[in-house]
Amino acid sequence: MPGTRRIREKYNETQAKIITCLSAGLRKGKHYFKSKYIAKELGLSAKEVGANMAILSEKCQELAIIRWSYSNSTTWMVKQRAI
Repeated sequence: MPGTRRIREKYNETQAKIITCLSAGLRKGKHYFKSKYIAKELGLSAKEVGANMAILSEKCQELAIIRWSYSNSTTWMVKQRAI
């Protein structure tokens, strides 16, 4: 999983929180994440999470983040990238 120090240097605070949350979920075996549940866990709005997830889907080298579906909230498929 990505190192916490490296994450803080590379991403803004909100993006770092999201990556840390996604990495913890991956360690538990999860691969699908809804924006509204990430938002609730981190104390953010679902819109804020969605906007940052879209940015991370393009710039995050540690995780492959793919918009998967929309049903009551955007669902993201997340996988660890081989670095």
